[in-house]
Amino acid sequence: MIHLSRWKVILLALSFAFGLLFAYPNLLTAEQKTALPGWLPKSGVNLGLDLQGGSYLLLEVDVPAMREARLNNLGEDARTVLGEAGIDISGVVRDGAGVVVTLAEPATMDQSLEVMRTLITGAGTIADRTVQRQGEDRIRYAYTQAAMDSMASDAVSQSIEVVRRRIDSLGTREPSITRQGADRIVIQAPGESDPAALERIIGQTAQLTFQMVDIENSIEEALAGFPPPDSEVVPDATGMPYLVKKRVLVSGENLTRAEVTTDQNNQTAIGFRFDGAGARRFGEATAANIGKPFAIILDGVVISAPRINSAITGGSGIIEGSFSIQEAAEMVNLLNGGALPAPLKVEERRTVTAELGADAVAAGALSTAIGFIIILVFMLLSYGFLFGGISIIGLLLNGLLIIAAMSMTGAALTLPGIAGLVLTFAVAVDANVLIYERMRDEARAGRSVIASLDAGFNKAMGTIIDANLTTLVAALIMFIFGAGPVRGFAWTLTIGVFTSMLSAVLVAQVALAWWLKVAKPKKLPIAE
Repeated sequence: MIHLSRWKVILLALSFAFGLLFAYPNLLTAEQKTALPGWLPKSGVNLGLDLQGGSYLLLEVDVPAMREARLNNLGEDARTVLGEAGIDISGVVRDGAGVVVTLAEPATMDQSLEVMRTLITGAGTIADRTVQRQGEDRIRYAYTQAAMDSMASDAVSQSIEVVRRRIDSLGTREPSITRQGADRIVIQAPGESDPAALERIIGQTAQLTFQMVDIENSIEEALAGFPPPDSEVVPDATGMPYLVKKRVLVSGENLTRAEVTTDQNNQTAIGFRFDGAGARRFGEATAANIGKPFAIILDGVVISAPRINSAITGGSGIIEGSFSIQEAAEMVNLLNGGALPAPLKVEERRTVTAELGADAVAAGALSTAIGFIIILVFMLLSYGFLFGGISIIGLLLNGLLIIAAMSMTGAALTLPGIAGLVLTFAVAVDANVLIYERMRDEARAGRSVIASLDAGFNKAMGTIIDANLTTLVAALIMFIFGAGPVRGFAWTLTIGVFTSMLSAVLVAQVALAWWLKVAKPKKLPIAE
């Protein structure tokens, strides 16, 4: 194992080149990075929330509210399709995970079953709802148990993606958005100085719907507590009530793009475009209701209620209103980010100031420097200038590779991550200690220098691999099941396991092989 192999020398040179190339941008200012040629890497290590400062939010997905809304929608869906088919019903009542529809005429049972089965998820997919006959005049329309069980998990996953898109649009760099437990989301946004704005942006459900205004019934009776079964009262931003049909003509699910634009009076407006299905449904709805008003509702508030002058068949249009440019931009951001499947409740909010972050950076740098100096002194005193110096070179390469790897992957360095960095130094030097002690034992047993060196690497390698594998397994478990700072520590430790194996062993092999070839020693210095 101890010979100056060409491939080891090349690998070592490439390792130093890689480390320098990807770690170098961390020494540059933003202007200097911009001036670099396009083929050079420009990204540096991102500082985490505890080092850079920013906002921390712990959100809870309101799964019960989402389930309640979806169960209510079952009843509205049943009323709508049966009404369109000309089938009269005498009532709709909730029943566990669904609703029971009572028909006015039992003779329409077969036709009603056929109509309601069109509501079940389309062919080629697993149905998430069922339609079952109950007696002579009742039909139960409900979610399957599997669908009810998966609602919470699916809602959290969808919420994470929506929140990520909204935060990314704010320009917040490298936000950390992770699941915590069954229904919670942890958000860490380094550099975000306005947690109130962050909370406002990510907390809105952004449910956009287009619904017809009910002009056939009295708004006064509805306000008195007697609304029609298929209509509801929805206020606008000023509190003015509108009586609107519960049936949704088109929703934000069909929205492909929203943008800030202007109307014919050069006032700020919001332009929108639907996908193919949404454009078709919107065109059919507007063609069938020319001359009637319809309401554009965002999160339970009417933001506009224009009159339909002609069929809108192009799949695009504008939303007029008294918007400021900032309000319109914020609304466009919400719409483009998508709607949250369930409301989010803020359980905890925390702000880390830049001053605290600077103190943490200084403390982390100091602790890393102290740890490195202690290791340096120990290795030089224990193994002399030659063997101890080789270990120090390996440590420097290890640190360089860790910084380069974190810069290349865009990983965020947190305060626990710095602890992981210090720990990897100890792990790396531990490999050298195992190798050197084995060499010392072999030399004291009377073996030659080259035999001692070779035995040191061969016999210590199994222990080194076992130790690093157990560390890697522990780091992976922390990364998978941990959140926030725990993941930062685990990620740094994982990178350090691989880089320490490379630096500690490869540097020692190449350096000692070169020393053996040039100095041709008669005895091992560390054997004394």
